Amino acid sequence: MLQKALVLLFVLASVAGFVSCGKNASHYVYATVPAASQLAVFREDPYSGVLTQLDTSPYTVGNGAQSVVIHPSGKYLYVANPGQGENDVSLFDINSDGTVSEVTPRTAVGTLPFILAMDPAGNYLYVANALSNNISVLSIASSTGALSPVTGSPFQINLSPKSMVLSPAGNFLYVSAPSSPSGVIAVFSVTAGALSSTPVGLTSTADNNPAGIAIGSSGAYLYAANSTANSISIYSIGSSGTLTQVPESPLADPFQNPVALLVDPTGNYLYVANQGSNNIATYSITASTGFPVEVTDSPFGSEAHPSFLTADPNGKYLFVGNQTGSAGIQAFGVSAGSLNSIATYSVGNSPTSIAILQ
Repeated sequence: MLQKALVLLFVLASVAGFVSCGKNASHYVYATVPAASQLAVFREDPYSGVLTQLDTSPYTVGNGAQSVVIHPSGKYLYVANPGQGENDVSLFDINSDGTVSEVTPRTAVGTLPFILAMDPAGNYLYVANALSNNISVLSIASSTGALSPVTGSPFQINLSPKSMVLSPAGNFLYVSAPSSPSGVIAVFSVTAGALSSTPVGLTSTADNNPAGIAIGSSGAYLYAANSTANSISIYSIGSSGTLTQVPESPLADPFQNPVALLVDPTGNYLYVANQGSNNIATYSITASTGFPVEVTDSPFGSEAHPSFLTADPNGKYLFVGNQTGSAGIQAFGVSAGSLNSIATYSVGNSPTSIAILQ
């Protein structure tokens, strides 16, 4: 009996250790550095949020590497390369130790590809091409990660995309673009990766040059940063994907030049990078209306000119890319929307995008 009890205890301890190791395993942070055409890779300590650059990092990637996304399987990583004469997307295999290996050849897309988005199932990669005013949609082979254009790609949208985000269900694509007298957010329905020939919705914004857009995990609301007007527009999302501005929107941003938005993984908080004020503002999202209310101790000082935001998938850490003489990645600890600066990590030049492997 004692022997059986000891065996059972050992098995339970082993299972608990396995679960613990899985929960607290290292995460890896991948950042594009376009000026150097590099991909910087860091190990993230799951207990502290501290980053340690891998010995093999940075990696040389395509010219002007601008945006990075990771496949849901954790096996593949993609980088958009808009540099002169490049205009393609790189595929990398992700190794078990966080290192990456490029798989060539690279996949050609439109002119100036600078934003990547992937559907939740990992079936399609969307590439916003700023100078050719179109969206390339690439099918992803599950066994290899290889890319191939879907029928009809690239899809002409007759807009110069500034920001792009998919709905959580992957059935609508939202694209913000400058226009006159006001900017627009175009909504395209998505069927097997392909975009509708015309927008199912076209909504004017409070700014002629809207910056970042973000959607919460519930898919109920969309937020748009009006960088020139110093405000945040809030829209409810209808069943057909169309947008309706909520009462009291836009929300006046008391800070300057909001350029990037992020709804945290819980859907409870909205983070705003105010490039002109060198800070990050945090708002609690009212569940019934989607309206943001600034938290008591907001804003939180950042390095100069914060330009983009990325949250760790477990919601414990926030990473901010900044554009300054000491360009790098600033890590914050997160607690109920409040931020605590951990450290800033130099990457030599301004980073433009971060993806995190959990």
